Amino acid sequence: MDPIKEIRLRKPIYDAPPEPTAREIAATTPSPASGITDKPQDKHSTPRGPTPAGRLATQIKRSRLFLHAYAVKTEDTVNKGMDRFMDAEHSFTSTIASLAPPKESNEKLLPGSIYVLVAAMAGSIISRNRNILIRFVTPILTGVTTANYVVPRTTENVGNLVWDFEKKYPVVRDNHLRISHGVRHFIETGKAHSQMGLAMAEEKVQDVRESMEEWVKKGR
Repeated sequence: MDPIKEIRLRKPIYDAPPEPTAREIAATTPSPASGITDKPQDKHSTPRGPTPAGRLATQIKRSRLFLHAYAVKTEDTVNKGMDRFMDAEHSFTSTIASLAPPKESNEKLLPGSIYVLVAAMAGSIISRNRNILIRFVTPILTGVTTANYVVPRTTENVGNLVWDFEKKYPVVRDNHLRISHGVRHFIETGKAHSQMGLAMAEEKVQDVRESMEEWVKKGR
């Protein structure tokens, strides 16, 4: 062959190689491995349990909520107790203030209370040899009588306070009313008998005086 012709038939070293055909590519591509397909597989992720840090955070949260609820409950209990204490103190102070006599009454509690105490002790001494009922009733009667005479306004206020307390208990209230009516009836009866006795005594004295005057006149 002619050397010049041979040189022309040679491929240049700088030319790009020809593109492979689809058949060549399919022939050179290896088959897929077992269990591997061309379609993407669905991802089935299993749920994971809480981590130790998450469990610790949950326990801390529960503890904080419990402590907060307990603190709120304790605070409410203390506030309710203080409210009850303040109400009781206010009720006590207002009750004591209501028992005091008004300024215009000119009542003095210090000597008056001493007189009442002495009268009650005197009643106890007088009835010391009597039966237990008289020994119990006599100091009360002497003390109450003296209180009505010495500190009448204070005694009235105390009686009103006792009556307000007895209204809460119907049995005690009814017994008080019955005893009060009995004592009032006894006092009224005693007054009537004393007035009747006084009138009879005055009449007797008048008769004796008239008799003495007649006797004196006859003696002259």
